[in-house]
Amino acid sequence: MTIRHLRIFAAVYQNMSITKAADQLHLAQPSVSLAISELEKYYGIRLFDRMSRRLHATEVGNKFYGYALHIVSMFDDMEKNVRDWDLSAALRIGSSVTIGNCILPPLVRRFNRTYPDIQVTVSINNSATLEQKLADNSIDFALVEGLPSSPALVQIPFMDDRLCLILSPDHPLAKQDTVRLEDLKSCPLLLREQGSAGRDILESIAAYHQIPLSPSWESISTQSIINAAAQGLGISVLPYLLVKNALQEGVIIEKPLKDASLSRKFSIIYHQNKYLTRSAVNFIELCRQSADLSSAAQ
Repeated sequence: MTIRHLRIFAAVYQNMSITKAADQLHLAQPSVSLAISELEKYYGIRLFDRMSRRLHATEVGNKFYGYALHIVSMFDDMEKNVRDWDLSAALRIGSSVTIGNCILPPLVRRFNRTYPDIQVTVSINNSATLEQKLADNSIDFALVEGLPSSPALVQIPFMDDRLCLILSPDHPLAKQDTVRLEDLKSCPLLLREQGSAGRDILESIAAYHQIPLSPSWESISTQSIINAAAQGLGISVLPYLLVKNALQEGVIIEKPLKDASLSRKFSIIYHQNKYLTRSAVNFIELCRQSADLSSAAQ
């Protein structure tokens, strides 16, 4: 049984005429008669009495009309509104700490101004946790630093970024023009927690050069690491965007790392089997446009 059958029945009931219903629905009269017969046969009921060449609804036909009208109305309402759901679907965005602090807030504000009816929720965490959330489908996509570890994730680079090696102006290494990877062996290291993108990059570089890393200070708080570095408790490698203010204030300084590049890219990642709604596609496009404007301004 289909919506078509119910729609035909409702038209016949409202007109009490096969001919008028056929004209209203732009169907042939035999098609309308067949649909009514199929309904009656399917449910084992009689919907109309045919007397003196006129139709009269039976008692069960009257009851059936209430159901049919409700179902057809609900279906028409769904047809009318469902086409907008994809555009107005809520967004569940994941973000790494750096992007969540420095990049995402103005992006969400711009998006909200353009699409005020779309609800946006944000989850800020380290990259490893965000990848798990994508696998669990608890977020739609994520803005992360560096490369995803899972081959099931699609990556769209959208902005250049870099890490920087920071230390106190009074640190012994502050007198050097550059810092070597070998120098990391003899200095206390202040690092973010395992799973953060910046730490993953530093550990990959160190592993490639066969240099063991053993942090003396480990924190999920970037600010606590900056404060520890400013007090001369060790050196750290952190995203430039998160240490920019401290560098400008002079509480810490930056030194180039001689043996490796600390450049990286911000990326949008999502699961390869995830359907991106038009809302998601529009937000991703906004990210790319903002990155283009930022590059042009530099």
